[in-house]
Amino acid sequence: MEDRILIVDFGSQYTQLIARRIRELNVYSEIIPYHAEPDLNGVKGIILSGSPHSVLEKNAPKVNPVFLENNHSVLGICYGAQYIANDQGAKVLPSGHREYGRANLKGITSHPLFKGIPENSQVWMSHGDSITELNDKFELIASTNSIPVAAYHVQGKNIYGIQFHPEVYHSTDGVQLLKNFVVDLCGCDQSWTPQSYIETTVAELKEKIGDQQVVMGLSGGVDSTVAAVLLHEAIGDRLHCIFVDNGLLRKNEFESVIKQYEDLDLNVTGVRAGDRFLDALKGKTEPESKRKAIGATFIQVFDDEAHRIKNVDWLGQGTIYPDVIESVSASGGPSATIKSHHNVGGLPDFMKLNVVEPLKWLFKDEVRRVGKALGIKDDILSRHPFPGPGLGIRILGEVTHEKVRILQDVDDIYISSLKKHKLYDEVWQAAAILLPIQSVGVMGDERTYENVVALRAVGSTDGMTADWSHLPYEFLSEVSNNIINRVKGVNRVVYDISSKPPSTIEWE
Repeated sequence: MEDRILIVDFGSQYTQLIARRIRELNVYSEIIPYHAEPDLNGVKGIILSGSPHSVLEKNAPKVNPVFLENNHSVLGICYGAQYIANDQGAKVLPSGHREYGRANLKGITSHPLFKGIPENSQVWMSHGDSITELNDKFELIASTNSIPVAAYHVQGKNIYGIQFHPEVYHSTDGVQLLKNFVVDLCGCDQSWTPQSYIETTVAELKEKIGDQQVVMGLSGGVDSTVAAVLLHEAIGDRLHCIFVDNGLLRKNEFESVIKQYEDLDLNVTGVRAGDRFLDALKGKTEPESKRKAIGATFIQVFDDEAHRIKNVDWLGQGTIYPDVIESVSASGGPSATIKSHHNVGGLPDFMKLNVVEPLKWLFKDEVRRVGKALGIKDDILSRHPFPGPGLGIRILGEVTHEKVRILQDVDDIYISSLKKHKLYDEVWQAAAILLPIQSVGVMGDERTYENVVALRAVGSTDGMTADWSHLPYEFLSEVSNNIINRVKGVNRVVYDISSKPPSTIEWE
């Protein structure tokens, strides 16, 4: 990207949100870990993120000196601001009490970083240390009632620090501050749009792949579809798509997805391999073990199909940014691994294919916008996210043919009902989960001891955070009644009202 902002990650829970806010300004942003050797080509500005650490710790994360020793504009946020202040000889001390929550700025100067930001603007604080005193190297820009230094400028340099988090919703003028930094002080051109992404990515794919062949597994979802269309734009029929029935798809999904792809001019082969996946899952109950078994079987199926195509060199994948973040932490940074993804982490040695991931640095909503610009129909782009391991991670415990049959029927009633009541587009993702417990029930004059299913629906933008959806009671009552009456083997339905964090969207 010609203009880009580099975000240096120190492990803040908000790092990914900084990237999103900047991308919403039509400027490309990229996250790298603090210990990485950066590529500064095309970088117009650098943001140092917050961190759970203290700059006063003996082994506190240290900034690569190159970030502060060049002429780039630099913005330190929270830990980043404290690090710069401490490095320049200002006084940083532990706060009397952890400052967490809303505050209001006061004494705002007419500095360009705060253009258009009024006195008493609300900001969000989240820190255990405070910058208590500046020296003559600094210009004070703003304070609050509780901290003397809420924002500063290192005089004679394009380096700035703010003690609060402008990226969160509670900082009412945070987006304006980021725009002031990114556009005015860094001079970024706001030209990073879906169309520009398509043009750049297609050109890069053409150069990267050349005249070679690519095999790609399609899931029927937004990510793999958009990735496939991008690849097709670049290399045409040298892209060989495979849609695998892993036995863990939704009811009748194999047939319906194959039909959807007919209009996209993609070279698609359908492969039925359900028994192969279910055999690999026999006896497995631990979530990571199941994910890895499903992922390994996907790889084996791809490898078998790739050998049917002459001279395949590449495997295309629909990996997106949250997959990378949740699997290995952002760009190899200090965040914790949450779960593995079947399409992240490379290939085994026996599979002699390179990996190409055209969407690896996009969030879900950005993928949808790119898909719209590519002319992909709304009935595909509006589909809820569906995990690569499919129903295999929505059946808690061991996966069997009978459990798949039960969950497919439950899911079909739930999703069909959402569409019938025009609620499908009101939620970001909906799922039915088969729980590994049974409960007592009464049907007619008989006592039953059957399965419990949980329904989940969440609202989100990119999958990084999510709130549970407040579906109408009447709707939930109708769906519960239909499931219990129509699906043999289920006698109880519950609704999941937990949000992410602390809960993930999927149960496994």
